[in-house]
Amino acid sequence: MIMIIGGAYQGKLAYAKETFPDVRWTDGEQCEKEAIFQYRGIFHFHKYIERLLSEGEDISELAKQLKEKNPDLILVTDEIGYGIVPMDPFLREVRETTGRICTELAKDAKSVIRVVCGIPTVIKAQVK
Repeated sequence: MIMIIGGAYQGKLAYAKETFPDVRWTDGEQCEKEAIFQYRGIFHFHKYIERLLSEGEDISELAKQLKEKNPDLILVTDEIGYGIVPMDPFLREVRETTGRICTELAKDAKSVIRVVCGIPTVIKAQVK
């Protein structure tokens, strides 16, 4: 798995599509639930999590399922854990759940790249 992370509107998706031009992408904000296991790339992963939580889905095993079913996934997500903590309990749950899932995925990811102002910085690279 490769994770591309960063703040909103920082050029993550443009970087991902330029770096991986042959990847078929799906949008986590509106894709079918199973698409995350079928596509090689997903963007708006944080919105995918928010959508599932809003529908009452149990996503406690999502990280494990992704690692097993789609280990070569290229995942693009906003870092939503910075800044002011939302007052809305649901948005706090989204923020915390997204952070926990992304932390679990990053632990086993081949690489994690942070994009800021369109500039990629490798923060994890597996050398094997």
